[in-house]
Amino acid sequence: MQTISFIGSGNLAWHLAPALDNAGFVVKEVYSPNTRHAESLTGRLYQAEVKASLDFSTSPSSIFIVAVNDESISEIAREIILPEEAVLAHTSGSVPLTDLQFAATPNIGVFYPLQTFTKNKKVDFKQTPIFIESVNEETEIILTILAKAISHQVRKIASEERKALHVAAVFASNFTNHMLTLSQEIMKKNGLDYDWLKPLISETINKSLQLGPEEAQTGPAKRGDLEILEGHLAFLQDDPSTAEIYKIISQHIIDHYPEEE
Repeated sequence: MQTISFIGSGNLAWHLAPALDNAGFVVKEVYSPNTRHAESLTGRLYQAEVKASLDFSTSPSSIFIVAVNDESISEIAREIILPEEAVLAHTSGSVPLTDLQFAATPNIGVFYPLQTFTKNKKVDFKQTPIFIESVNEETEIILTILAKAISHQVRKIASEERKALHVAAVFASNFTNHMLTLSQEIMKKNGLDYDWLKPLISETINKSLQLGPEEAQTGPAKRGDLEILEGHLAFLQDDPSTAEIYKIISQHIIDHYPEEE
């Protein structure tokens, strides 16, 4: 059974490390520049200890998962000291595999769970797709075994494809959530209850998944109803940044759907 060390203790590591631990892949160590965060994560694991540095030369682990912000991955790859034949994988959606090429191991790869992670919200890894990339067959086998132990959906993907996937995911998740934040702010500013929108939000997502987003699109921009659009922009005149977002997205919808005869 493979043993694992984590570099990073953020939202992804918070969920992924226990998932692997519960699947029988013992997590032995957690390194983080923030020792308090590393201690919190080890408290969720069976045998893990806090690691004080990136010197893993005497580590009992054979797999090292780098779950940190994208900007830190290449620096960690240069600084980390690994046991011989160790597997080193990062979890980023947008960082190419080559950012690990200067690590002191030939066994590098990517282990990318396509999901949004927040510490206080449980994630069902069985339904979370995991995308694998590697430089050699041995690393691919090891990462695939890890992935299949926690997920029903495991796929191989190249760095450029993964970048496209990540961009699409930002639109689907991060941008969608920000639109909900703006709607919540409008409701609050006008003394209205955000809960009133929840059935609409739920139906919008479900319909998009069932019919496909193009078929599910509705609204004044889709209809080309300029009078309503102008009224909404007038309503938002005291909030120029939100009005600009409304205008850009509305115009994009208008351009995307030619006027029906």
